[in-house]
Amino acid sequence: QVQLVESGGGLVQAGGSLRLSCVASGRTFSTYVLAWFRQAPEKEREFVAAVKWASGYTYYADSVKGRCTISRDNDKNTVYLEMNNLKPEDTAVYYCAAGAIPYTGTRTYDYGYWGQGTQVTISS
Repeated sequence: QVQLVESGGGLVQAGGSLRLSCVASGRTFSTYVLAWFRQAPEKEREFVAAVKWASGYTYYADSVKGRCTISRDNDKNTVYLEMNNLKPEDTAVYYCAAGAIPYTGTRTYDYGYWGQGTQVTISS
């Protein structure tokens, strides 16, 4: 049973930083892509960033490129999302997701496993 548990959300002023963590368990993830998505109130869930577990290859949504860094720690089975220069429009629930895909997926249906989410609120 795959489990993804996010943490690290909170209330931050605009311009600040946060680091989100996602602990993954239940299987080995060598053939998986681990990703972060976010969902703001009354909006669809959108892709933020992802990392191919085996290679460490990363890719980002244009809206966060240059402000966010995704990384993984193989020993801790943890994926991180470092977010800098945060803006009020970054306010959302951030979800960790895992997908057994051989490509750079950015759609929600690419990922079969989801965490419960962590709230990020950016004040102006």
